[in-house]
Amino acid sequence: MKNIKNIFLIAVAFLVATSCNKQIEEKQKDPNDPTKVPSSLILGTVLTDISGTGTAGRLSATGSSEGVNSWDGAHRWNQYHCSNYDYYDNNIYSWTNGNFDPYLVLKNVIQMENEATAIGTSKLNPYEAVGRFVRAYYFYNLTSMFGDVPLTDALQGVTNKTPTYTPQAQVFAYVLNQLDTANSDFAALIAANDVSLSPSQDIFYAGNLSAWQKLVNTFKLRVLVSVSKHAADLNAPAQFSAIMSNPSTYPIFTGQKDDLKFVYNPGGANIYSTYPFNPSNFGSIAARFNMADTYMKTMVSLNDARVFITTEPAWALVKTDTANAAQYKYFAGASTGESLATMYNNANAGLYSFINRYRYYSNFTGEPNSLVGFKEMCFNIAEGIIRGWYTGNAETWYKLGITESMAFYGIDITKTSFTTYFLPPGNSSVTEVQPFPFTFDFNTYYTQPTVQLSTDQATAINQIVLQKYIASFQNSGYEPYYNWRRTGVPAFEGGTGVGNNGIVPVRWAYPVKEQSQNAANWNAALKAQGFTQDDLNQVMWVIK
Repeated sequence: MKNIKNIFLIAVAFLVATSCNKQIEEKQKDPNDPTKVPSSLILGTVLTDISGTGTAGRLSATGSSEGVNSWDGAHRWNQYHCSNYDYYDNNIYSWTNGNFDPYLVLKNVIQMENEATAIGTSKLNPYEAVGRFVRAYYFYNLTSMFGDVPLTDALQGVTNKTPTYTPQAQVFAYVLNQLDTANSDFAALIAANDVSLSPSQDIFYAGNLSAWQKLVNTFKLRVLVSVSKHAADLNAPAQFSAIMSNPSTYPIFTGQKDDLKFVYNPGGANIYSTYPFNPSNFGSIAARFNMADTYMKTMVSLNDARVFITTEPAWALVKTDTANAAQYKYFAGASTGESLATMYNNANAGLYSFINRYRYYSNFTGEPNSLVGFKEMCFNIAEGIIRGWYTGNAETWYKLGITESMAFYGIDITKTSFTTYFLPPGNSSVTEVQPFPFTFDFNTYYTQPTVQLSTDQATAINQIVLQKYIASFQNSGYEPYYNWRRTGVPAFEGGTGVGNNGIVPVRWAYPVKEQSQNAANWNAALKAQGFTQDDLNQVMWVIK
């Protein structure tokens, strides 16, 4: 009996202790700490990350300053402008330790889709359709920068911590498939009058599914052109023709209003989304970023008036001719490959042009950061037609891309007299800019042999890519770099300033942690691609 009594007392004590622990655990729970997040809120986070202003997925090789914002590192790598002061940044292609941060965004996409279906929503819903575009967008950029990347076995969490690498050709096929499926899904949702995509969290299109469908097909045109060296392998001509031949099935952008663009807005809830260059930092960085020669020599050689809007003259070249400062001979940039010390001294001596202070430092909103745009689409269509993928008028699209770009900068091609604004030397405030008149005749510009679209295919493609480069100034992410790597247009400049033994790289190196955490698959990926080592000069499939 005594033993039975002891067992009974032990059991009671255990139950009491367990009950107390449960009460303590319940009291320790934070009622303000959510265990589930609505798909609409996850959407807002995902799209903010795509914009380059979020905490993940910035498509940066080594640090936050290398993202895709208007004045982030991507546009130094595109050789539009240079940093001449190492405290702020330099021009070295520091791509020896890439990162897989975009996979964090893709994990959120999966969670967004799961949350949407968890509340009883059909598997076909706007969050799933947008998720397909996000997948395509990030895997396109991941494979374009690295080569083979984890895809088939990726995003499985603890189930598979060491995913294999999927061959680049298959990654591109996956991207095209995701876009095609997204187009069909958006079409079905639009037909069903689905309005469930959160307008407040959709920072790009405010829940407009028709706008998303246009984006999907416009982006697909970009992807198809990017695989031009392997067009037959991915059936690019037929897919390109299908889009162009069936606008009702595959709607595309019809104007710049359709662009996937992030609008800087420092007011209200967007207090942190101020334009990267603005009046508050004018005094500290305005002289730290001069223009790159790759961009400047392109503009000057073509007598392109857009240079008067985007940049300012090199005042040491102007000397006393200030009244006529808006002349092409006064505009010059520094080679991206120049040593930083030389560039800094020359910039301070007024030998290089700076960005246009009036346009880019006057306010906190600046101009929207376009990630996928109508102007670029026009040139992609022109190139596809020139390559014989579709029967159409390539020159019409080519010319439209140019005129749309000029309109973006306020150049009305029906006029010949214009005014721009520069900050003359000796002035220290953006409020001290002065007007400078200039003339520009579009017909004269276009009839130049270097501009008017050639009847020779190779020459025409080079002209199209060059004009796309001009139109992509401070937008389109890494696309200008991808196009240079694919075509050699324009000629990027190497040297001491770019690092990598003076050679402009053609890829990012894989994250260093892959060598320890996923070594077998990392080594297998290098071998499969024929890479002798994991460095920046290995040539991936898409550009072979």
